[in-house]
Amino acid sequence: MNLIDQSIPSGIEVMKKMIIGIATQEAIRARALAIASGNHQPRPDEPKIWFTSMRSLAEVLSDDNRALLRVIREQKPESLSQLAEVTGRAPSNLSRTLKTMERYGLVEMQRELRTVRPVVRASEFVIKAA
Repeated sequence: MNLIDQSIPSGIEVMKKMIIGIATQEAIRARALAIASGNHQPRPDEPKIWFTSMRSLAEVLSDDNRALLRVIREQKPESLSQLAEVTGRAPSNLSRTLKTMERYGLVEMQRELRTVRPVVRASEFVIKAA
């Protein structure tokens, strides 16, 4: 446990800033190869998540999806069915959207016995275009 963890009261969720990069598929691949070969050491301020276009980013972080993240963060639903009730969205639609968001690291799907609970991983986004 570090000093930051010790200063945060129990039950308080800490949201982090997520840095998102926009680059061509070739640039993303070249960067990944440079990291894998040891020729590049990523800095903390570099993006961890990459999209190939603003359009693809906009699909994942649409107004509706950002509103969904806000509901999850504020309401803290215990299950997908509870989230569906709160949002009025169909469970199948929610499941598909959350799987996409999980793939990009925006949410974490915590499996607990017979339920799956969505947890938001970031509350703020910084976009860096290469």
